[in-house]
This record gives sequence, structure tokens and C-alpha cells, in this order.
Amino acid sequence: MALFPYSSGLQMISRRKRLLKNGRPVVRVKLKGINSISKRLADGTKVTYWYAWKGGPRIGDPRTPEGQVDYFEACATRVSGKLGVLETLVDGYLDSADFAQRAPRTKQDYRSKCKLIVQRFGDMPLGALAARGARGEFMRWRDELARSSPRQADYAWSVLSRVLSWAVDRGEIEKNPCERGGRLYHSCRAEIIWTDEDETAFLAEASPELQLAFMLAIWTGQRQGDLLRLPWSSYDGERIRLKQSKTKVNVVVPTGQPLRDVLDKTARRSPLVLVNSDGRPWTADGFRSSWRKACLRAGIAGKTFHDLRGTAVTRLALAGATESEIAVVTGHTLSFTRSMLDAYTERNPQLGENAIRKLERRTKFPN
Repeated sequence: MALFPYSSGLQMISRRKRLLKNGRPVVRVKLKGINSISKRLADGTKVTYWYAWKGGPRIGDPRTPEGQVDYFEACATRVSGKLGVLETLVDGYLDSADFAQRAPRTKQDYRSKCKLIVQRFGDMPLGALAARGARGEFMRWRDELARSSPRQADYAWSVLSRVLSWAVDRGEIEKNPCERGGRLYHSCRAEIIWTDEDETAFLAEASPELQLAFMLAIWTGQRQGDLLRLPWSSYDGERIRLKQSKTKVNVVVPTGQPLRDVLDKTARRSPLVLVNSDGRPWTADGFRSSWRKACLRAGIAGKTFHDLRGTAVTRLALAGATESEIAVVTGHTLSFTRSMLDAYTERNPQLGENAIRKLERRTKFPN
């Protein structure tokens, strides 16, 4: 993400040297970021003051050769003054392949957190990152953010750590002072699953468009973003094939009969499976708002669309699916699936019931 119209002070200076020929511009130059303020003087004369950027130094009229030279000199100074500070690492990361391959929602969140980082530490010299007190300074910043939201404070910390790790890999800095920072926010939604009663209540109140979203989530265990982007071409009448945007894992999910019945009866009004009542693709915010309203009408509180993913894992386990089978459906790694099952199915009474019934079927009783 370039902050300035040219990538370095050297390029600007070179451009400035080529700018004038016999006192006139060699080419027509389009300048970026110019800011102007018009004022009327005491004698009634109206004047315009020009600035290289908002809050930047005053320059001559940018429509004149002299004003354009002023502009490039100001920009060259601005760039050279930013070299060697944390903001340059943030800009570099936002231009990197590591950032480019992330999901659209993740990019949006990262940009938001990068703004917070630059606001607080943008002018920090890179040499200060190796100082003994650097980690403590970053932790105090995280503690300040945690007063409003521990979860968002952890997210900002993780983005900063990601930027610094990226810089270490490229030799920009020697160490990342934000490695292994731990977490301030701890939450477990393992007990928050959708019950059969919740499902009945929701489907009774939800629109057909949201009913289809519910069925896809509970029968595939996929994330909201992947389902909102799911095209009809991914469904062949028997299976759904998709590539998860977060993990880049390809999954093939056999469609259960209840889901298959709903999909086969749904009119294909768009290349995407999930659309709103107008037949247009959902926006993430629009979907969340409509989902929340449907939950309120159904009397369901404290449960989100994402909780359907854990609910799907729980239902598959209670149905007797193995860890490997569940992992194939949801796209989780086997170790992560095991940890999820430890949380979601711990001490579930139905599991005990299933275990005893299985034992009964294998036991020979005397006549």
C-alpha cells in the first residue's frame, strides 16, 4: 500500500530534475494528494494556498513549474523521513503476497488493525524494536485496547506480530518482540450448540433464503463466508465441493437427504446458492443482520451462525462418526477435530447412552 505517489525519495528527486526545461514542464504532471485552502483577505482579495498534502508544507501553485518542483521536494523529504520506521514495515506487509492471499474479510480486519498500529507506533525507529523495553511497550498498548475489548486487543497484537514476523523473514529487522504473546481473551462456546428445539423454532420463523443457509451449515459444517460464496456449480446432486477460503483446504461433502431435498427444490436465481429475497448475493453484514432478526423472532438468544459449525461436529459425533470422518466433512485437521470433540462432546449424556446401547448389542444375554 503506497502512501505516496512514487515509491522512493530517489525516484521523486529524479523526476524533479527532469521536470523543468527552459522554465516549463517537460510533460503534463498529475499530482496526487494536493490540498488547497481558499481565503479572502482583509482587502477583499481572494487567495488560494496550496499544500503538498493535507497537513503538509505549503507549496507554490501546482499548476506552475515552480509549484511542481516544490511538491516533489516535499514528497521526497516525506519519504526519506519515513524510511527506517515501523510504518514502512506495515506498508510493505500490506503490499505482500502473504497479505494478498488472505480472505476478503480477513484483509478488511487486518487493514483496520494496521491503522491502529500506525497511529500508535508508525514513527517508531526500526532499531527500537530490538530494545529491551520494546515488548513491554507493545504489551501496554495491548492492555489499553483490552479495556474496550480483550478479543480485539488480541487480534491487534496478532496482526502486529504477523507484520514483524514477515519483516524478520525478509531481513528488515532482526527479531520480533511480539512472538508468543499469549492471549487476554478466553472464551469457550463448546456448550453453545443449536438444539433440535432451536432448529424447529428457527425454521418456522426464517425466510426460505435463511432456511437454506441453516440447512447448508448444519449439514456441511462449513463457515459462513464459504457458504455465502458457494456456487451452484459446486453441487452435482450428490456432493458439494469447495475450497475453504481460510485454510485453502479442498473438501468434498456428501449431501444428506434433507439437504439434498432442499437444494433440489430451490430455484437457481443466481450463480450462487445463497441469495437474499431479491435474488442478489448476500453481503456479510446484510446476512448477519437478517440472521439476527430471524433469531429474535424465533426466541433464540446467545447463538450465532458460526455455532452451527460446532453443532454439526457434535451431531456427527453423536451419530457415531469417527474423528477422521468428521475431519473430512468439516475440513479441520485430525488433531484439531480431536480437540473440538473434547470440548463439544465432553460428558454429553447421549454419548453415554450410545455407548451402553452398543455394548448391549455385543452382549449375549442368558435365556
